[in-house]
Amino acid sequence: MKAVILAAGVGKRLWEITQHRPKCLIEIGGRTLLHRYLESLASVGIRRAEMVVGYKQEMIRAAVAQDSCGVDVTFLVNEQFHKGSISSLWIARTALDDDVVVMDADVLFHPEILRRLVSSSAENALLMDETVKQTGEECMVVVAGSRVIALTKQMPSQYDYAGEGVGFLRVRHADAPRVVSSLRDCLDKNLWEMEYEDALRQYFQDVRVGYERIGGLPWTEIDFIEDVRKAELEVLPRL
Repeated sequence: MKAVILAAGVGKRLWEITQHRPKCLIEIGGRTLLHRYLESLASVGIRRAEMVVGYKQEMIRAAVAQDSCGVDVTFLVNEQFHKGSISSLWIARTALDDDVVVMDADVLFHPEILRRLVSSSAENALLMDETVKQTGEECMVVVAGSRVIALTKQMPSQYDYAGEGVGFLRVRHADAPRVVSSLRDCLDKNLWEMEYEDALRQYFQDVRVGYERIGGLPWTEIDFIEDVRKAELEVLPRL
């Protein structure tokens, strides 16, 4: 198993910080998000990672060169990083040559969260914080029966229950072509501004994707300045 880390975006909503560095190099408690990712990957036995980079990629490359925490990191370049995140996952399709964990690069999380995904009995799986109800920006894991039917901010009319997605997806190698075809369907319609989560709708229909509940474990996605404060004051002390 290896990791695919999506770290190409600009992070416009955090521009007062990201004008100087990419989001994955935001420091929380004196360590960057990226360094914490690499440490967590090594702790669960994942020693290979491919990073999709674009915006200020030279800073990311330098940080990895300084300390990769024993993880063998290679880079894929997204020249279209100003577009939606679908462009980064599309670039990463060449990296889906093994069982993979696809990771957004802007989450501060307890290592147990990643461990639950890697050790899940479901070979295709998402992480779901069942304690979170959607109030606006949350990207939700939507479940019907015993399987995920969507990962989206646009809730379907019918489902059994939902919780916020952490931003990590485990994909079995044999099912990687379903991910690629789901993305291709959207790109054939020129939907380059789409977020990759919505572009995976066909994948969720074609493949049985399970989920792991992580409610109660500390984590936060970092999109806004208030998320940085939450990370420092609420999440970091619990790691």
